[in-house]
Amino acid sequence: MRHIFIGSALALAVSGAWAQGQVNVICSVQAEWCNLMSTVYTKTTGTKVNMTAKGSGEALAQLNAEKANPKTDIWFGGTGDPHLQAAEQGLTLEYKSPQLAQLHPWAQKQAADSKYRTVGVYLGPLGFGYNTELLAKRKLKAPQSWADLLKPEFKGEVQMANPASSGTAYTMIATLVQLMGEEKAFEYLKALHPNISTYTRSGTAPVKAAARGETTVSVSFVHDVTTEAVNGFPVGSVTPSEGTGAEVGSMSIVKNGPNTEAAKKFYEWALTPGGQQFGLAAKQFQLPSNTQVPKDPRMTDPSKIKLINYDYAKYGASAERRRLIARWEKEVQNAAR
Repeated sequence: MRHIFIGSALALAVSGAWAQGQVNVICSVQAEWCNLMSTVYTKTTGTKVNMTAKGSGEALAQLNAEKANPKTDIWFGGTGDPHLQAAEQGLTLEYKSPQLAQLHPWAQKQAADSKYRTVGVYLGPLGFGYNTELLAKRKLKAPQSWADLLKPEFKGEVQMANPASSGTAYTMIATLVQLMGEEKAFEYLKALHPNISTYTRSGTAPVKAAARGETTVSVSFVHDVTTEAVNGFPVGSVTPSEGTGAEVGSMSIVKNGPNTEAAKKFYEWALTPGGQQFGLAAKQFQLPSNTQVPKDPRMTDPSKIKLINYDYAKYGASAERRRLIARWEKEVQNAAR
């Protein structure tokens, strides 16, 4: 199937019109997706892509570390909150794409919330993954709600990521705070703590563990569960009945990067229907932000789940993120089991 997607992107590109050179990209999506984009963009334009894979929390830390002398040109993918924090901290460039009108409203809102220093490239609802074989073996029902994760039968059987390093886990905390109120959300997180076997560094690690029978349940973006199912693992997914949040995976141009004009060209290409097909080519099932991209039936339909009205601007702010993570570390992570 891959040659179809690559051919499509090549056909949609401007043949030979773009200058050669290089662009330095931090990529916060799955490695095969990053590699496909890099390979096709280089073949299409002649521009060398120096691609570095990092989670969204690590990517933000790198941009901060490089602030005085940026070495990165563009940051593609990963949860939107750190992109909003980068915008707030003046790390990214204000840029209004001429393609904005072709994007879904949630992608346009991400751009507006950041004063056009980032843009939405995909949407991914938060939910649970579970290993169907382990559930059957233990005669357990798949969790359907946030409340179900607290059941004693799931003690030591749930994995989630650490919000200090993972945008997935921070999205979970921000979702619970908005859904329950902050005090009840932290009561919930403390009650959930005994059921957590480990807090992983990466947001995708819990569902990979569930897929391989190392844990029964994961807190994950549901598109990551679909990827494992398509790869043949015995996993299913659900979005919690009380309501859930979603990530707006984003893209930002680094301010004062070494190759800003090349970054703008990559950015524009990544917003085209052709540039947005590589997620699906890499078996990733987020909903692309360009409305012209054909929707795959395996992608979660946001209209069919209970999404909360997630306040991306508030919970994407640096001070709010630091405060909630510090509270989680103090009251939950460091709490005695």
